[in-house]
Amino acid sequence: MPDRIDPTTGAKQDGGGNDGGVAPLRRSIEVEYWVIDDEGRLTDPGELSDAGEGVEREFVEPLLEIKTTPCESTAALRTEFYERLDGVLRRASDHGKRLVPLGTPMHDGEIADRPGERTRIQDRVVGSDFEYVRHCAGTHIHVEQQPGHVIEQLNTLIALDPALALVNSSPYFGHERLTTGARSQLYRRMAYETLPHQGRLWPYAEDLEEWAKRLEHRYGEFVTQSIITGFDRERVESYFGPESAVWTPVQLRERFSTVEWRSPDAALPSQLLRLADDVASIVSRVTEAAVRIEGDRGGCAAGEIVLPKFDAVSEYVDAAITDGLDSSAVRSYLDRMGFSVEAYDPLAGEMDAPAELTESQARDRRLEYADRLEADVRRVSSITAD
Repeated sequence: MPDRIDPTTGAKQDGGGNDGGVAPLRRSIEVEYWVIDDEGRLTDPGELSDAGEGVEREFVEPLLEIKTTPCESTAALRTEFYERLDGVLRRASDHGKRLVPLGTPMHDGEIADRPGERTRIQDRVVGSDFEYVRHCAGTHIHVEQQPGHVIEQLNTLIALDPALALVNSSPYFGHERLTTGARSQLYRRMAYETLPHQGRLWPYAEDLEEWAKRLEHRYGEFVTQSIITGFDRERVESYFGPESAVWTPVQLRERFSTVEWRSPDAALPSQLLRLADDVASIVSRVTEAAVRIEGDRGGCAAGEIVLPKFDAVSEYVDAAITDGLDSSAVRSYLDRMGFSVEAYDPLAGEMDAPAELTESQARDRRLEYADRLEADVRRVSSITAD
């Protein structure tokens, strides 16, 4: 069994991960962070977007995305992500700005869009509920597709969706406590309530043809709704294609040749790198294990991956959003599926979370978690230097 790299320290670990010597899959991550000033107020990233490669503005003003290239190992992913994040933090320090690793900004008010036709189309199609999306900062994990095993990868990642509980980072919408996984609640159950096929988890797919038909069907719905709300078909189709017009949490991405998981919150980088490592390790097993769908429990063992029926997965997802790791059913399920649950300490679970925050308390929380992010980066940098 090959050595495994600890995503938080870079040290080699014996065992775990790729059972049976399965070759590692390339993986990459994209993480969105809120930008604040030195007093904890949301602010425009400004010059932070020029801090280096893989740093981009998001569709709302106070959000910045940091992404990596496809990496051959967790060690390489860790090195690249921390280097890019460190560059942003250095630039931020020079300009009196900070980054906040939370799934929602705890901001009681509207968050402004950046000008853009894609956003304008989505805003009108989704309607007033699009405001919920503006309060969401998340993580996307990409895992390299393996020819001949793509549907097994997709279905396995769908079954792993309750693992969002491992990094729930904020229970707030605005200044009010919403639920343990507030971002997932906002995104899946509230933002796309009128277009439920767009933002919620899709059932398992039988083959690539069925997946393609689903995309085309959902794309047709989106284009039709766009036309109803006053946009020209040709204009909508110039900004959106079948792949870019859906926001379901697990997707096949032809452009990147990856399977993408979009469920996790923004969180501390060490937490997200551990999660990316676990996910890539589990998904890599499908090339040598028999994958089947059966029952309600699910589990990964040598030579076999048992995925629960989709209705059972949905129940685990609901519990992951509502209760997080306080749910014994979620903890047991994730353990059976191959996660080291005890290694995770989600920010939302450790947060003192009164029912309502004042504006001053919200600013203090943002500053506190900006400190946590910077400490996380310093710790890993010092380990690497040693």
